[in-house]
Amino acid sequence: MPSQEELFDAVDALLEGEPRLPSPAERARLREAAGVTQARLAAALKSTPQTVKNWENGRSEPRPPRLQAYLRLLDGWAERYPAPAASESAPALVPAPAPVLEGFTGPLGQPTEPAGHATAAIAAAPGPVVKAPVVTAGPSAPSRRPARKASPQAPVDPRFPHGPLAVLDGDGSAYGMDGIVLDCPATTVAQLVEWTLKESRLGAAQLNRKGKDSDPLIVLTGSAAVKLGLPERLEGHEQRRSLRLEDDHPVVKQLAKAKWKLTQRGFGPWPRIYRPAQAGQRQCVQLAVLSWDALDARSWPGVSEMEPADIARVLGTYAARVITPRGSTATSGLELMTALRPPTRAVKNETTGEWGSAYNPGSLGTEPMDPAPPEAPTEHPAAQGWTGGFLDEEAFQWVRDVELLSDEECLLPYAVGLDLNTAFLAASARLVVGLSGPDHFHRPTFNKKMPGSWLVDLSGIELDPRLPSPFTPSGQRPEGPAWYQTHTLAYAQELGYDVSPIEAFLRRETGAYLDPWHDRLKTAYADTLADLGVTPDLDDRQFLAAMEHHKQVDPGMAAVLAAIKATVKGGIGKLRERPQGRHYRDGERWPALERPTWRPDIRAAVISKARVNMHRKLANTAKATGQYPLGVLSDCVVYASPGPSPLDFLPYTTSGKPLPGAFRLGTTPGLAKLEGIQEMAWAVDLMEKGLNPARHIKGGDAVTDEGE
Repeated sequence: MPSQEELFDAVDALLEGEPRLPSPAERARLREAAGVTQARLAAALKSTPQTVKNWENGRSEPRPPRLQAYLRLLDGWAERYPAPAASESAPALVPAPAPVLEGFTGPLGQPTEPAGHATAAIAAAPGPVVKAPVVTAGPSAPSRRPARKASPQAPVDPRFPHGPLAVLDGDGSAYGMDGIVLDCPATTVAQLVEWTLKESRLGAAQLNRKGKDSDPLIVLTGSAAVKLGLPERLEGHEQRRSLRLEDDHPVVKQLAKAKWKLTQRGFGPWPRIYRPAQAGQRQCVQLAVLSWDALDARSWPGVSEMEPADIARVLGTYAARVITPRGSTATSGLELMTALRPPTRAVKNETTGEWGSAYNPGSLGTEPMDPAPPEAPTEHPAAQGWTGGFLDEEAFQWVRDVELLSDEECLLPYAVGLDLNTAFLAASARLVVGLSGPDHFHRPTFNKKMPGSWLVDLSGIELDPRLPSPFTPSGQRPEGPAWYQTHTLAYAQELGYDVSPIEAFLRRETGAYLDPWHDRLKTAYADTLADLGVTPDLDDRQFLAAMEHHKQVDPGMAAVLAAIKATVKGGIGKLRERPQGRHYRDGERWPALERPTWRPDIRAAVISKARVNMHRKLANTAKATGQYPLGVLSDCVVYASPGPSPLDFLPYTTSGKPLPGAFRLGTTPGLAKLEGIQEMAWAVDLMEKGLNPARHIKGGDAVTDEGE
């Protein structure tokens, strides 16, 4: 039986409670009254400006030992700078919005919301326990950029108030967007799936009204994986894509016992766990295991090492701007195509009144489609026994013959590399591709509006050898008849040459299938660059200066930018995914062939247009200035330059504007940025060895030219 003294002590402790901080708005007022910046306060408290900003807009609260130090500072300021009398008698029911310094934005690049907004929204809705928002002082720096008009925020879907995803730590904290932290009691993977579907209220609305909602994503840290009975590391396979738990692993058996299913990929770094839909409602959860290398460092630089709240911010931003990740960035790029162009739509049977599904015009449908023999990779079943040659539409890998360098070029001090922003994305804009199967034609008349593959002899066309031939990836002159995609031949016509096809495989049903994909990724790319301080209103000098340091402005948003670029390249690459594994034999079908999005002809169209776009800029630059490239590698080109900047050799009009049709600096896909600078002697040395300076201009030293 406790004594009266013990009970009184306990009650006194309750009366004292936790140290009480003033309202978020009052914290900001006191700091401003003292003339202290958020950055200076963050430095004093060994924190980050973003964390201080979150304290002042109500998104998070300080924790010990910073709590006591912050409270002591605020008390001191309150004595020196008392609040105006009017505010002393009026209790603040809802904290006022914190002052926003020019150039500072919230976690998604939007202006910070009024303090308490997110908390109030959570409290009003039943669901999981929501912990106090937590913001870590991880590697992500605050987003700084010139003030610009904020794009209107999409309304929060009431079905998914906690966002598209959460990052689960070993202590049961699930970190979501905007500082939300949910309490997840699950101790097994089966319990985690149940909690995610029934309590977490995670997910995202469909990107097209004819499509489906995005399944919730739970990202597991290493400690969370171990807590749920998974190995911290998954090893034992030569190929990363083959990593998966064995079928007899306890977690796999546990899921089967609970009637949960795994996709054919099994339980690997990106397992998808589901039950068949009931009453039209999907039951599916996507997991990502960080310690199993779910986030490839090439696509998500530095993200796996971030704190959970920062990982949630990075992945959540990508989900809001692109799509909730479903796997690698390449997989997400392909999934985005389908999400924006759903294969089916709901239709009502006029006779029975019942609803069913039908083909959605403009999409690729639900059935896989075999390519024409020349469009297929040589191991494809359709290519077996085919002797008529194959389509070779790939990106440039060309270096100029060193003997064609002029003395004037060799005496220039610098070699400067330009890189075209998301060149494949730019090429996908307004690109008409085939939606139906290929039909075979003999001696057809060339039609630049008809997508497909044409057998044509372009070997008689002789072009300036200081430029790559636009008709081959190697840049060398074609030798005899070869298969070309429509855009390549349309460019030959543009250059004034006759195009007389011998044979063709063409598609009658056509459409700009990739348009919504292009538009969404273009916006995501521009918005993320703007978060890093690189905006379209910068002049060329300002643009180069901003690009020089943009990755240091906010490493989190820099990772989002890298992921967006990887989504573009990977998504286009997935259109012709090759067979994997040592046991494959030519002529066998492989899993990717069963996708309607396995379309090598669409990939060829994108690359053909990108290569033509590059050559057109090269030719226009040469015509206007007499300058010729030293080497070209895909979307990178190197020029000799009198100075260490693109401004020293890029052509401009007399009014100072970029020359139309030539290379131009800027943020838009298809415009250029600086790739690297080296000494001209370095480039000449490489060219004498037959190596391509465009491959090495960014990194400098080169001993071999692997992969060329």
